[in-house]
Amino acid sequence: MGTTTISLENAVQSFQKDYSELRSEIAKAVVGHDEIVEGVLICLFAGGHALLEGVPGLGKTLLIRTLSDALHLQFARIQFTPDLMPADITGTTVVVESDKGRDFEFRKGPLFAQMVLADEINRATPKTQSALLEAMQERSVTVGGETHMLELPFFVMATQNPIEQEGTYPLPEAQLDRFFFKLQVGYSCREDLMEIINRTTSGHDANVSRVLDTGKILMYQQVIREVSISNEVQDYAVRTVLATHPDEQLATPMAKKFLRFGASPRAAQTLVLGGKVKALLAGRTEVQYDDVSSIALPALRHRCILNFEADAEGVSCDDILQNLIETLPTQTQ
Repeated sequence: MGTTTISLENAVQSFQKDYSELRSEIAKAVVGHDEIVEGVLICLFAGGHALLEGVPGLGKTLLIRTLSDALHLQFARIQFTPDLMPADITGTTVVVESDKGRDFEFRKGPLFAQMVLADEINRATPKTQSALLEAMQERSVTVGGETHMLELPFFVMATQNPIEQEGTYPLPEAQLDRFFFKLQVGYSCREDLMEIINRTTSGHDANVSRVLDTGKILMYQQVIREVSISNEVQDYAVRTVLATHPDEQLATPMAKKFLRFGASPRAAQTLVLGGKVKALLAGRTEVQYDDVSSIALPALRHRCILNFEADAEGVSCDDILQNLIETLPTQTQ
């Protein structure tokens, strides 16, 4: 399906309307977790991928399945296990019988869906993780020397359990950097948990309607890149990233003390693109400082590496980033 074109001014109201309808449809099945839902949608519309960290049973699978229903996209769930091989997700070339004799045919794997849930990604071996992350970066899969393009939009939501680490293969920092956001899924509050129980123990059936299709999603992804950002706000995004580098002049005292390595250039790209989505959601066609600072935690928390001193003193990456947001001036002196 081809993309449609729309002016930036007209896109603002259209995007807000479709986004509001999308949130309403997701709320039919997913209770609470408003920040997580917004973070996942920002990743989708910015053309990135999301990594969700949380204990089992918090609705991560339900969220992306509901999202795929509301977006009318092909959905695939891959349960990552230690014995999962790259060919299990990318597909493989098989021998088939034909009138002309034997021939080779490529059978696509679950990675060829448009929305892929990579459940417990840290349970698979690095070789299989790399196959997924290559597809995330290149939007293509190479098998037997032949490259197969993935259908756009292509969105991966990976999950990992922060508690059980035995028999797991933590993602290397360079691979974590491929994720647009890292979202931390917490427990539901008392009211939300009551509603979850009411829905799941009384035969409630969420009838999720389709809101967006492939063409509109691709159109919005293009529109978002046309949102303007001033040099001053873009410089604020750059300084936010540089402030995480312990050897940089702009580094905050906490970053110098507790960080071993700071965020990569991809982090600055994430802040700008994510800020453009936030601006469009607010009905604006230009990014403001708050748009950037409001997404700094999910954009940076997986791109900074703590040192031994931080581990010893129990200082988290979020603590350092929250201090950075609060102390970094929006404009240079």
